[in-house]
Amino acid sequence: MKANQKTARIAVFVSGGGTNLEHLLLAQEAGQIPHGEIVLVCASNENAYALTRAANHGVPGVAVPKKQMTQEAFEAALNEKLAEYRVDVIILAGFLSILSADFVKQWPDRIINVHPSLIPSFCGKGMYGLKVHEAALSRGVKVTGATVHLVNEIPDGGRILLQKAVDILPGDTAEILQRRVMEQAEWILLPQAAEMLCKQITEN
Repeated sequence: MKANQKTARIAVFVSGGGTNLEHLLLAQEAGQIPHGEIVLVCASNENAYALTRAANHGVPGVAVPKKQMTQEAFEAALNEKLAEYRVDVIILAGFLSILSADFVKQWPDRIINVHPSLIPSFCGKGMYGLKVHEAALSRGVKVTGATVHLVNEIPDGGRILLQKAVDILPGDTAEILQRRVMEQAEWILLPQAAEMLCKQITEN
């Protein structure tokens, strides 16, 4: 990043519908991420509706289809796009493709991820999407939530930036709980964490 750069350039990685992306874009338009700018959306699936959301907000979107590539080719294609758009920060927002340790090492303290639980609970290999909420309900816990953390080599590892608790209510299904966690935690925390990291980068 150039010393006189006022905003950090953000790429959002997605795989599906892009509801988290939508709320990041809305937060940006509302002035809630003044030290950052979403300049690129990368989808690991060419049919991801998130690309339509990006276009609706005037943000460039590209598909880098993981299923058609080796891991090395996939990450090389991602890096090519990140370089082209001069990206400073990566936000994983419902990105279901695994990134290698070698890729992550190139972005120390520059990748943030949102996980739909209070880490260290219900995280790790195989824990994503509805599976997290199913596990919380199966365990019988009364409180869950979401965590935004830096990704440094270890999935669901790295420094925790923000967490927010969400109550589990009688009669909850995994789908109902997933929606509540998104509305009460993920959609609030992601823009806050984006601004926190971008401010830190631009002021250092």
